[in-house]
Amino acid sequence: MKKGTYVLIIFLIFFFIILATIVSFIYFEFGRPPAIKARSYLEVKLSGGLQEKAAPDFLMSMFMGRKPLSMYDIWMNVQKAKVDRRIKGLILRLGYIQCDWAKINELREIILDFRKSGKKVYAVIDEAIDFDKEYYLATACDKIILHPQGLMVINGIGGYIPFIKKTLDKLGVEAEVEHVEEYKTASSMFTEEGFTPAHKEMMESIYENIFSQYIKVIAETRGKSETEIKKLIDHGYFQANKAKESGLVDELLYEDEFESFLQEEGEKIHKITYEQYSKIKPSSLGLNKGKKIALIYGIGLIHTGEGLLGQTMGSSTVARLIRRARKDKSIAAVVFRVDSPGGSSVASDIIGREVALTKKEKPVIVSMSDVAGSGGYWVSMAAHKIVAQPQTLTGSIGVVFTKFNLVKLYEKIGITGEKLTYGKRADIFSTFRRLTPEERDFIKQEILWTYEQFLIKVADGRNMKREEVDKIGKGRVWTGSQAKEQGLVDEIGGLSKAIELAKELAGIPADEEVKLVVWPKKVSFFNALIRKRLSYTNLGLNPRLEKMFSTFKVLERERTLVLMPFWIAPE
Repeated sequence: MKKGTYVLIIFLIFFFIILATIVSFIYFEFGRPPAIKARSYLEVKLSGGLQEKAAPDFLMSMFMGRKPLSMYDIWMNVQKAKVDRRIKGLILRLGYIQCDWAKINELREIILDFRKSGKKVYAVIDEAIDFDKEYYLATACDKIILHPQGLMVINGIGGYIPFIKKTLDKLGVEAEVEHVEEYKTASSMFTEEGFTPAHKEMMESIYENIFSQYIKVIAETRGKSETEIKKLIDHGYFQANKAKESGLVDELLYEDEFESFLQEEGEKIHKITYEQYSKIKPSSLGLNKGKKIALIYGIGLIHTGEGLLGQTMGSSTVARLIRRARKDKSIAAVVFRVDSPGGSSVASDIIGREVALTKKEKPVIVSMSDVAGSGGYWVSMAAHKIVAQPQTLTGSIGVVFTKFNLVKLYEKIGITGEKLTYGKRADIFSTFRRLTPEERDFIKQEILWTYEQFLIKVADGRNMKREEVDKIGKGRVWTGSQAKEQGLVDEIGGLSKAIELAKELAGIPADEEVKLVVWPKKVSFFNALIRKRLSYTNLGLNPRLEKMFSTFKVLERERTLVLMPFWIAPE
């Protein structure tokens, strides 16, 4: 065959693959709702990445037959299953879940609320290695089932927090940092070889608080004392039979045995997947109708400009959505769901301003997820009420400026530069020189001013005195339960609690259904593909290093940051 014929054949093959992928994706997302049989169990596979609100992922839909997991979709599906008479119970197939403790705690609340209907929930585990968060979730279920050959490892929380100053020294890279105040440790990994006293105090406080909550809940749900649970965690490793003998799991079953276990009086049971059930409209079950409440998502690093759905919080995007909700007279209240470690102080203030303006016209409730600290707290502080999980990481009221100079690196590899500037500080951000003492003092005064603005705005939003905010500020990160004690958070709970408060402040009866207007909406297939490509970074490094470099990429033009530490969670 001629060369042109080969090219044509290859083109046609790729064309039909892409066409099949698109058709499969459209069917998967928008196909006809399934027929659900009576006595069906909703089966949810909880493993991998867990987002707040997921953008469409056609590759996952096409090749894995799965939707990207999101907190909103799980919450809505379980709400539906709770009132759906055809659904007999839930089966949670638990694997390693990539999220932090606050999302796990909210999943527990979702499961416990579902159980109030009288329906059963079963956690099914094949193997559980480094499974503390997932086990904490499993204890919300009626029964925990482990594979007869499965290994259960629950060995506590924590690990190592890396500091790379020595590495930077060897490379000839110097981080020049100014921060307010001693607990603002976002840059410590670049400037320190280990914990400062304040950094250590803060981290120990956070993880002792999360661990004590973990122990308390497990002891209560498994009918043991906290001392007994601590001993089991110190032991750490349990083969299946030992896990059952120790009371960590209820049953050891193969899949066929589990099927028999579910059947009662010989009646056949059925299963429906999470993906299938997602096509069932809430309105068909009497849910998600009535007066409107806007549910607006603010996810990821905060920066100026437009954001990427489910990945970054662009000030233009989020401010526009909040403004839209304020001006829409059909919307009775706003729930602002925040999952962000912060970012640009300017971008945070743009969003915070819209929250404050909206507060004057209708109820605004903030619902915090895993993290809502620094800039994530800035965008939240003006709301009528702030709701957080006990393990949410929040606060971090402080400011940091970071610049890297590469003077020694350039010397090592022979790069030279000639200075050509017009303006006293034209080269202040240049990697070719260090900051002068006068410039460092200048920058310190600038970030002190930003910190002062932060304090004043928190004091105004939280009805506190500026001195009270300064005392609990200084860059310190608090857990949600600690933040409530300090007055930074109003209520402990999740999205359901936030909606409950929004209804209360809007004068909507507690037992009346509301329609959630969710923003940002789903993006189109092609837009999702383009955005995924533009936002993807892969340097072949440790995932946390990848995240760090992605952070630099997003914030490279924004120097004054209200940002939490990269490694708040030890490895």
